[in-house]
Amino acid sequence: MVTELKRGVYWVGVVDWSLKHFHGYELSTHRGSTYNAYLLVDDKIALVDTVWGPFAEQLMANIAEIVEPARIDYVIANHSEIDHAGALPVVMRHAPNATVVVSKRGLDSVPGHFHQAWKFQAVHTGDSISLGKNNLVFVEAPMLHWPDSMFTYLTGLNILMPNDAFGQHYATAFRYNDQVDQTELYEEALKYYANILTPFSARVTAKIEEVLKLNLPVDIIAPSHGVIWRDNPLQIVNQYAQWAKQEPEKRAAIIYDTMWEGTRHLAEAIGAGLASEGVPFAALYVPVSDRNDIITQVFRSRAVIVGSPTINRGYLSTLAPVMEDLRGLEFKNKVGAAFGCYGWSGEAVKIIEEQLKQYGIEVVAPAFKAKWQPNTEDLARCREMGVQIARAM
Repeated sequence: MVTELKRGVYWVGVVDWSLKHFHGYELSTHRGSTYNAYLLVDDKIALVDTVWGPFAEQLMANIAEIVEPARIDYVIANHSEIDHAGALPVVMRHAPNATVVVSKRGLDSVPGHFHQAWKFQAVHTGDSISLGKNNLVFVEAPMLHWPDSMFTYLTGLNILMPNDAFGQHYATAFRYNDQVDQTELYEEALKYYANILTPFSARVTAKIEEVLKLNLPVDIIAPSHGVIWRDNPLQIVNQYAQWAKQEPEKRAAIIYDTMWEGTRHLAEAIGAGLASEGVPFAALYVPVSDRNDIITQVFRSRAVIVGSPTINRGYLSTLAPVMEDLRGLEFKNKVGAAFGCYGWSGEAVKIIEEQLKQYGIEVVAPAFKAKWQPNTEDLARCREMGVQIARAM
């Protein structure tokens, strides 16, 4: 349903209730998502972002409720990724005279995706386009989270449209942050930040400082996914500023797989040691845990403790995607350790420990491995390992 945010500004996007996995690396979206697009009707008409291609006709129907699509003067492509720009070819067929406005990097990425000879206009930070009563002002935001990303700000009505920043994968019956469950909202906002924006945290901090220095009044923050922030909209900006510091909670994520329960018993003993020191933990059995939920727990936690038995002189392959995320997301301010069981060689634990070090996680307890099934002494040593990690926090 089309929603008017302010006079002449309409949400014309799509709610995707059925989406459960997103992106090529399958970011889980347990609560679905939205593809937000915004139609601005002034003396001239602008469409800010589109939707994923399969929903293009729904987007066009939404636009047609407000204006004839051929009247669109500008299509703003804040970011060329297909969930935002996938419907561009359909939009441009209906609005062939429109100018596609992109960042300077967008001059590479948008034609690179679509190979169309549309009329393009590249903008830089501080550039503006007059729509009549109000102007569009642009802020480049490279690597938040693609090189071509930018923010669009509508003067007069004080609406910031920052594309992937400040969003969530969250399908709801309502469009605004004050209309939804706040716990769900912030769970999804944190998961979105942890899994997508963590490696760009320094850029997040710098971009927030840059935008705030512009002294632009902000009544609404309208991201490309999830709900729109109208009630105290800067709350999510402040939360991003806090998350970007990567100051984790005093808690632990124990990530493990097991073959015949031995490594699970070690994980439980480590957890008991943590708990004895008052440190909460999440024990994350990888085969039945969502990878992105694991990463969200890692983001929150000061300690990352990884366990696996040894197979083929390495750790179980189920752990490989999580270890790759630990590498790629470049977490800061983490401590950790490795553990596991083995039968005849036992290389997995040392490999995990070395990778944790390579990924910037400070190892604060010696790697521990138990041969065959752990005995009472092994479990006691793992409990002490948990205590040691807790005290190292």
